[in-house]
Amino acid sequence: MTQASILVVDDEQDIRALVCEILEDEGYQVRSAEDGESARQAFSAHAPDLVLLDIWMPDIDGISLLKEWSESGRLNCPVVMISGHGTLETAVEATRLGAHDFVQKPLSLAKLLATVKQALNAGATSQQQPAAIRVARAPLGNSSDMQLLRRAGQQAAASSGAILISGEHGTGKEALAAWLHEQSGNRAGFHVLDRTRLAGNDAANYLLGDGESAGALEAAGTGTVYLPELQDLTVDTQKLLAAVLEAGRFTSVAHGNQPLACRLIAGLSGTLEQAAEDARVIPTLMLQLGGLPLHLPALRDRPQDIPELANHYLERLSADEGMSYRLIATAALNRMRNHDWPGNERELENLMKRLLVLGAEGEISVDEVDELLRQAGSEAIPAGVTVRPSSFDLPLREAREAFERDYLTYQLRKAGGSVGKLSSAVGMERTHLYRKLRSLGIDPKKVGGG
Repeated sequence: MTQASILVVDDEQDIRALVCEILEDEGYQVRSAEDGESARQAFSAHAPDLVLLDIWMPDIDGISLLKEWSESGRLNCPVVMISGHGTLETAVEATRLGAHDFVQKPLSLAKLLATVKQALNAGATSQQQPAAIRVARAPLGNSSDMQLLRRAGQQAAASSGAILISGEHGTGKEALAAWLHEQSGNRAGFHVLDRTRLAGNDAANYLLGDGESAGALEAAGTGTVYLPELQDLTVDTQKLLAAVLEAGRFTSVAHGNQPLACRLIAGLSGTLEQAAEDARVIPTLMLQLGGLPLHLPALRDRPQDIPELANHYLERLSADEGMSYRLIATAALNRMRNHDWPGNERELENLMKRLLVLGAEGEISVDEVDELLRQAGSEAIPAGVTVRPSSFDLPLREAREAFERDYLTYQLRKAGGSVGKLSSAVGMERTHLYRKLRSLGIDPKKVGGG
């Protein structure tokens, strides 16, 4: 039986060498990395079964590296974080990003080996089913928007054409794509493309091959391919992809004029109208993908769905991650219904996880929810530490949209929901202001004066 492969990442040579020696004595295949960059290269060169990842390193901290792997869709193994001076906030952030566990230095080798065994067992269990089956669930919610989405999704899944899913960050575009794949009955595999490589200079080679090896679209065979963040593709890559979809064939040097067998589902941040207005996607590609458009509504526009979603995440976290289940008070749910949810379902899921990790036993109270939402909006900043807004990690266009949405929502509340008063307050002509509010998904009637 092949032993599990473990990547040990720690900038302290003595600790790294000791951990590697102990793990090798236990029969594991062990590789090591002394900093973030070498860890990144080792992770890309050969996918491990487990990563032991130090948080504090001289070049790239472990949390940033974990976030990079998680957001790129490449985190297909458990990660155990290691730190000499970790805090509860750091542990929560690591858990939010997908870390399996968190251990502190000085290391107890017995504790470390037990954690390694448990993490590998958890990873093996999660790999027993293809990723598409693990993440695929029907979009939740009884609001009219979600009922319409499920019906439209089933119709789209039954066809063979490309599908375009639009929606804000955190609305669950990839999860919807996985559900559509499952509904289609296609058992050839669900493949998520690497968004980092899609946005890079070698995107064309990554998609279509380099003349010697097959690209991602050909390698997917007759399966379903999900392409995230369509708007981040360069214009040249968009043109090339549009040409492939138009012809329905590959034209790579290595493999000749081969039929395009896979089904493509693309994700787009924002709305189709925004993409057209800002020219983020070329018209020819939009035409190829827009025949079966689906839009995931923002969570703030369907507050009636929040109780079902909150209970779903509490039950899933309890079942999948071994956390103690807690009921949630009606007053706490009402508080959540009145939150703006700029991070949408992803933000709600993270809140549920924090409530289970940090909370006491018993029913989740409105005070707990209020405190965590307050902390998320305004974390305490230690002296001498500069904290960047979360929007700083977004592309410029998305960061600007996030600021505009927050700013105009705040000003609209001050204006009691009056667009006329808002126009005077922000110095925008009313016609342009209505267009801007619509493009950002802000409904003055729903924002009101509260």
